[in-house]
Amino acid sequence: MGASGKVNLFEHDRNGLRALFAQLGEKPYRADQVMKWIYHRHVTDFAQMTDIGKALRDKLEAAFEIVPPKALFEKQANDGTYKWLLGMDGGNAIESVFIPETSRGTLCVSSQVGCALACQFCSTGAQGFNRNLAAAEITGQVWIAARHLGNVPHHQRKLTNVVMMGMGEPLLNFDNVVTAMSVMRDDLGFGLANKRVTLSTAGLVPMIDRLSEASDVSLAVSLHAPNDELRSELMPINRKYPIKDLLAACQRYTQRKARTTITFEYTMLKGINDQPEHARQLIKLMRKVPSKVNLIPFNPFFGTRFERSEETVIRAFQKILLDADVLTMVRRTRGDDIDAACGQLKGQVVDRTRRQAEFRRKLEQGIPHVA
Repeated sequence: MGASGKVNLFEHDRNGLRALFAQLGEKPYRADQVMKWIYHRHVTDFAQMTDIGKALRDKLEAAFEIVPPKALFEKQANDGTYKWLLGMDGGNAIESVFIPETSRGTLCVSSQVGCALACQFCSTGAQGFNRNLAAAEITGQVWIAARHLGNVPHHQRKLTNVVMMGMGEPLLNFDNVVTAMSVMRDDLGFGLANKRVTLSTAGLVPMIDRLSEASDVSLAVSLHAPNDELRSELMPINRKYPIKDLLAACQRYTQRKARTTITFEYTMLKGINDQPEHARQLIKLMRKVPSKVNLIPFNPFFGTRFERSEETVIRAFQKILLDADVLTMVRRTRGDDIDAACGQLKGQVVDRTRRQAEFRRKLEQGIPHVA
């Protein structure tokens, strides 16, 4: 429900819209018509929906609204990467990033205001956590990018991929994320193929199992370390869901979905997880599940204690994996000149935890490498 008291139609997928229209005594195809106006033509004014009768348009105007998040700031990087700062309630803001490439365009979407998981190498984690995003706030991010790009599903495909890799842990906002991903994959929505919508998780084992039953999307796992001791230091969630349990969940995910490969994300941290023995440990893990590895050069942020591994070290690490027949790619850093690269998203978080205050306290005391 929006501030106006009306239902924001961005909050619902096709089934949800049909249920709303049924409550008004309208046929399902009317909901389908409106959905196409919203996502194919980027129209938010019911009065402009010319194939719908005026009486129904008036009825829709009285009950519903179509309101995307408000863009507070937007900026383009030298490499063409585009970032939006989108205003939320209570002084909060989130970030979304579009990454153009020759053969595709990928939008990185946020699922929470901040993040509660406190991964040590992530700028978002240092900001603390405020709340989950509503489905309308997630879907609205994609709509804003699609409108900016002039994207038309099935015709002018500038937006070809969406990754739930922005601010927050998507599986901690399960229902809203699944609803938004349904709109992304719907022919009357953004029309993306299932495999072109990717959810990235830090490893919430029970929710990975639930996702396999609720939504047919690609799965990426933020691994970042090849053993429990190191991963628990970098990612506190590993203390609850250790690597053995995480890989077992990944195995179950691939078994339920034919021809599925899990992408394991591995941020390269200088002197921390980038040595040959780490690569050899990682090889043993990757043999347990159909997988590919995405090596991510660390993107620094103010106050971090980590540094990016040298290019020669990253390539040597990749070669060890490739020589063991582990499909491995090195992600090209994009948008780092506007803090839009992986791990750099911050937005504005009115923190409900003590993490942001502690981070700032250490900075004010001149403590180096606080995160």
